[in-house]
Amino acid sequence: MRKKTSICAEIGQLLIVGFDGTEMSPPLQSLLTRLQPAGVILFARNIAGGEQTYRLLNECQSCVSKRLFTCVDMEGGRVDRFRKVTGPAPSAADVFATENRRLYRKHGKIIGDSCRTLGFNTDFAPVVDLAFEASRSVMSSRAVSANPKEVTSYAREFLAGLRSAGVLGAIKHFPGLGEANLDTHHELPDIAKPWKNLWDADMAPYRALRRESPFVLVSHAAYPAVTRDRTPASLSKKWITDILRKKIGYRGLVVSDDLEMGGVLKAAPIEQAAVEHIRAGGDLCLICHVEENIVRSYEALMKEAERDSKFARRVKESVARVLAFKKNSKALKRPAPAPTTAKLEKLSRQLWEFSEQVRLATIKRRGLA
Repeated sequence: MRKKTSICAEIGQLLIVGFDGTEMSPPLQSLLTRLQPAGVILFARNIAGGEQTYRLLNECQSCVSKRLFTCVDMEGGRVDRFRKVTGPAPSAADVFATENRRLYRKHGKIIGDSCRTLGFNTDFAPVVDLAFEASRSVMSSRAVSANPKEVTSYAREFLAGLRSAGVLGAIKHFPGLGEANLDTHHELPDIAKPWKNLWDADMAPYRALRRESPFVLVSHAAYPAVTRDRTPASLSKKWITDILRKKIGYRGLVVSDDLEMGGVLKAAPIEQAAVEHIRAGGDLCLICHVEENIVRSYEALMKEAERDSKFARRVKESVARVLAFKKNSKALKRPAPAPTTAKLEKLSRQLWEFSEQVRLATIKRRGLA
């Protein structure tokens, strides 16, 4: 019984979970209290206002004994969860078009300030996928350049901006979706690119930023020229342990893309995908929506850890890494005060002013070209 209790207490630290609604509910309270997850993630469906969002995140934290990663996908442009609260934020491509590193950093800073004000400490941004023609219809303004040095330059400044606001960032989608012509939300893309090309181009930002990004988020694409099969990178020991951890030397936290996405569910049911992500060397399973999927994954992880001592050791390794990260993270140690109407209005004004700066800087660049 002692072993089971210990594993139950630890397994939750492998999960970041999402849910429906804008308020705490008895089922959500029960789920968080039972699972004790590492984090929660909110989407536009959960965000009705600044004070409401802050209160909801605080109520989530009150159900969990350890400090939560309070997460959001906030890139600007197409992926903008705060649009109804603070107004629209420019896309990464819009800001990159200014060719102004000061504005790249300011993009991260103003998004980070918005995150902190609403109660978030983690932003799953920026995208470092290369802007190749193959993925243009899928990635559009989320990707900034086909040149890995330019992508790294933007991402480095954006991460620094987030960091200055007290927010953790994440680079995504490892090892790269630049050649993916299918949307991993719905399909499992096969990227047939050879190893050397992936290493020299798509993975260059990960190599350059390996000490600067708190999280790396792993994609649900298959790379058959590297793995010789159609296993998504998110479930691949070769990609996560052998390449990201050992060859690149990444020491931060490795998180899956949402395990409810069609790309990974084409390869495995969700509970198996959760187990295989951890077995492959991942630290955190992102499950963004359905309570049943979260519970099934939690129970499958627990059952596998009880059945397989090698997997149990793998679990303990990631749990220890997550807890050590939390203990040492300044972003998690200093929660922001509750937002006031004046603070939210100031943020909206600053965001509008920044958008104007970006617009005018882009016009100036085009005039000089």
